[in-house]
Amino acid sequence: MDLIQLAVPFFIFAMAAELVFGILIGRNTYRLNDAFSSLMLGILSQGRKFIVLGVGSLVYAWAAGATAIPQWDTGTPLAWLAAFVLYDLCYYWQHRLGHERQILWAAHVAHHQSEDYNLSTALRQTSTGFLFGWIFYVPLFVLGVPAEMIVTVGALNLIYQFWVHTQHIPELGWFEWVFVTPSNHRVHHAQNDCYMDRNYGGVFIIWDRLFGSYQRERADTPCVYGIRGPIRSWNPIVALTHIYRDMLNDMRRTRSAWARLKVLWARTGWQPADVRQDWPREKQTLAAFSRYDPVVGSMRQWYGGVQLLGATACLIWGQLTPLSTAGYWLWWLFLAWTGVATAGWLQGKQLTLMCLMDLPRLLLFGVALSSLVVTGWWGAFGWFWLGLSLLILVLEYRLGLQEAALQV
Repeated sequence: MDLIQLAVPFFIFAMAAELVFGILIGRNTYRLNDAFSSLMLGILSQGRKFIVLGVGSLVYAWAAGATAIPQWDTGTPLAWLAAFVLYDLCYYWQHRLGHERQILWAAHVAHHQSEDYNLSTALRQTSTGFLFGWIFYVPLFVLGVPAEMIVTVGALNLIYQFWVHTQHIPELGWFEWVFVTPSNHRVHHAQNDCYMDRNYGGVFIIWDRLFGSYQRERADTPCVYGIRGPIRSWNPIVALTHIYRDMLNDMRRTRSAWARLKVLWARTGWQPADVRQDWPREKQTLAAFSRYDPVVGSMRQWYGGVQLLGATACLIWGQLTPLSTAGYWLWWLFLAWTGVATAGWLQGKQLTLMCLMDLPRLLLFGVALSSLVVTGWWGAFGWFWLGLSLLILVLEYRLGLQEAALQV
């Protein structure tokens, strides 16, 4: 049972409620472009599970067959509680080193790029964390925690973290001493000097208090969200790969074989001396920070919103419909194409370039939709797809007319 998938309707309802609440009290924390970027990364992360198995799953399966480690009794409530607490301890160290080591930060950075802070930020997940994140949970396997128990408590840990991504809940008294809350997690997402690299716990904040990484939110220092090396793009592929790109450039440019290896496990932001001399990668100061918010017309914004709705529907369809391996890859690549193209519209890229990028995608979408009709897979969901596709085409046409008029 995929607990994350079951929680999706709650996530959607909670984001809508937060948006409405923020508007009503005059403190809206959402922007369409930033929320689109966060949710598109979440969509790709969920879709990635269908095309790439986690490395940890393969390692655990092999180890289970090659060793005789006694397994915990899954019928004992105390075993579940112990697994839940121990998982969070492992998560703390994965999360902490995910900030402190370059190769791990490359996967985790996507979660911190949002310059807003709301419930959509919680869904801003990486698609590359499966490469190394499993290593931190090997101790659970060695202790005999069954794989199904690890997966379940891991899902519960992630679901808990959803609600702490909001600016509308203040400090919660004694609760702050034991659990991760919106207040102490706001600190974690802030780029202020006094807040950087603090509060790593997933459910329990006690690990930060024990290991010296706790910082309380200060009334005199409002949180500024985002990263010190902003990507200034809504493109999900850029968001997922920019640190990997920087690392590869450093490894290619340095003349030292030792430095080439050190790039992988060095502290976050480290560069070989010879590379830093010629290609320094300086982080911006907080004083120079400004939120990335390109101004685009209302039609582009409507189009971006509809595309996000379409990508969500496409994700749900792929999760409910058995596909071949090649089919799942094509499905995920189509989702990625949707994210890249829509990001271009929301970044104000030229109409000609966007049509060259987006019209082939819409034609492919039409062909795929037609194939569903021909094969008889239709019903109510098919009518939804048809209505959505017509709306997308109308918006695309109106968008073209609007921008053509502006260029006259």
